[in-house]
Amino acid sequence: MPELPEVETTRRGIAPHLEGRRIRRVVLRQRQLRWPVPEEVAGLRNAAVSGVGRRAKFLLVDLPRGQMLMHLGMSGSLRVVPEKTPPNKHDHVDFVLDSGQMLRFTDPRRFGALLWTASPGQHPMLDHLGPEPLDDAFDDALLFRLSRGRRQSVKTFIMDNRIVVGVGNIYAQESLFMAGIHPSRPAGRISAARYQRLAAAIREVLGRAIVAGGTTLRDFSRVDGQPGYFAQELSVYGRAGAPCMQCGTLLSLSRHGQRSTVYCRRCQT
Repeated sequence: MPELPEVETTRRGIAPHLEGRRIRRVVLRQRQLRWPVPEEVAGLRNAAVSGVGRRAKFLLVDLPRGQMLMHLGMSGSLRVVPEKTPPNKHDHVDFVLDSGQMLRFTDPRRFGALLWTASPGQHPMLDHLGPEPLDDAFDDALLFRLSRGRRQSVKTFIMDNRIVVGVGNIYAQESLFMAGIHPSRPAGRISAARYQRLAAAIREVLGRAIVAGGTTLRDFSRVDGQPGYFAQELSVYGRAGAPCMQCGTLLSLSRHGQRSTVYCRRCQT
């Protein structure tokens, strides 16, 4: 599933093509995505795009009468293509622009979503979200305060969107490795000093991934069609049984919340 850096990479890719343009019309080939495409989206006509933002993994497109929310789900992607480009099997929605191009929403598994709100920034899917990991509202003091009394693993804790948004499976593993923290350690038994290292690691790992263009996964590529390349820099994710890049110990594999976790039993305590 695309994580926060992949979604931010997509936002930065599509924003220059949408902001200041008009959506002339919408070509809807498949209404049933994860949820039915609302009529407010399907019926867009000559609608000016004033901004393209992001909240967690949702892309937010500002329009005259509200805001469109886009979620890529597990296999969704967005491409900017010429208006006459023939659709392929899983090209479900085209947003035809006044520039002669289209924003094309592709989703083989149809777990993605196009939603609508008349009040920008307000939608049930956005309720109860924690701070963005690269914003000032997120820091080590927040992690330490919210972790007190929690018995869940620290990996599960930092992947909870109510604590901080966008720290998915890949980046949780990488951040914990950088901070030297065992992923199974109870969140409530980690010191303030170690949370200071973890918060800094989360910021650094996500920041580097955004700059690098996201992580290459089977279903992800950038808006220009080229794969991200942060995967070349991953220290633990997907490397179970390989030697640790820091100490040479063979990396171990465990599971947290039904998700695989790779870690170094020597470097992470």
